[in-house]
Amino acid sequence: MQQGYVATSLRGITAKAGVNLAAVNYHFGCKEALIREVFERRLGPLNAARIAHLDKLEAAARGRPLGIEQIIEAIVAPVLHVSKEPRPRGTISLQLLGRAFSEPAETLREILPAQYREVVIRFKQALTRALPDMPDQELIWRMHFMFGTLSYTMTGNDALKLIATCNREDGDDAVAIMRRLIPFLAAGLRAPLPALQIKRSLPGRRAA
Repeated sequence: MQQGYVATSLRGITAKAGVNLAAVNYHFGCKEALIREVFERRLGPLNAARIAHLDKLEAAARGRPLGIEQIIEAIVAPVLHVSKEPRPRGTISLQLLGRAFSEPAETLREILPAQYREVVIRFKQALTRALPDMPDQELIWRMHFMFGTLSYTMTGNDALKLIATCNREDGDDAVAIMRRLIPFLAAGLRAPLPALQIKRSLPGRRAA
């Protein structure tokens, strides 16, 4: 989390962990496999909780499309649960995830999509039902912005300092974040289509 994937060596990891290099090679084989296991350990339960939350909401809806705010809540709430884990474990886990999204390392670009594949598919299906008039490509862009905003909010140092100054009348940190973040993301998902797309879709308009 502090140095990034490329700059962090296996020797540095084993020195911090108080084990010898042979132990890592024996259990994982290489640095890439170790990192994959780290993300699986943290992202696996997080994404499973997201899908379980969505399953519960869809079962209660009995075939009706979910509200956008409900879908976002299913994405956000499990992350906030991680943030409330005993410090520094929860904070470090979230900052590690945030760092991974900005890392140029090819290994991380292979690991993260595999971890998020089922989440993206399930939540895209839910959002497609909630926003039936939204073009597919536009929805993909908006989901990209949504996950990026969530990643920054939960992992950026500036955001963590802002959270620390929240008015205590809001309740705990998780409540304060959800009250602001969910309406913000919902407004972005509902925003009018970009002007370029609207012009292209006008009936009878000739291509330039």
